[in-house]
Amino acid sequence: MKIKIYLCLISCLVMLSGRILLADTIPTQEVLNQEVEMIGPYTFNSINNPHDELAEIEKAIKANIEWAVRGKDTVLSYSSVVNNDELFYFSTDSKGTIIGFDDFRNLTEKFFMRDDFKAIKVDINDLRIHMSPSMRSAWWSCLLNDYNEFRGKPANWENVRWTGVLEKVDGKWRIFQMHFSKAEDLIAE
Repeated sequence: MKIKIYLCLISCLVMLSGRILLADTIPTQEVLNQEVEMIGPYTFNSINNPHDELAEIEKAIKANIEWAVRGKDTVLSYSSVVNNDELFYFSTDSKGTIIGFDDFRNLTEKFFMRDDFKAIKVDINDLRIHMSPSMRSAWWSCLLNDYNEFRGKPANWENVRWTGVLEKVDGKWRIFQMHFSKAEDLIAE
């Protein structure tokens, strides 16, 4: 008899707990609609809510990738990124991960500045830039074609997905984070 009462109490507590839990965690459709409804555009962007500052952001993004085709202008390259340990990016392979400005400068000086590396042309397609409402941070995405030669052979990045995050530091847009990747379905075996 005690076991039946005990099991009955446990069953009631479980059912009551479940009702309370479900009532607290599953909002009604009306609440969901209210939470996702946005008045006007949330960010400034290069698609449908432009801002004059987006042109400066685009300059920083392009400087970061076009510096080599502009005469290997390292001043231009270095001015596009934050000059501290917060700089970070994933490359298309795990060995290319960059952590901090010193890693970035070492890669630039030891690889891209070599005489047997030649930058040829850069194409940026479908560039989408978004700037936060605070106008202090921004992010972008695009498809990148970066045509180069290394030791006389093509060393191209074609259809590379390039994303990143910038912040305005001392009045200048600087890149803090980037990610380069290739879509698996486009990679030749």
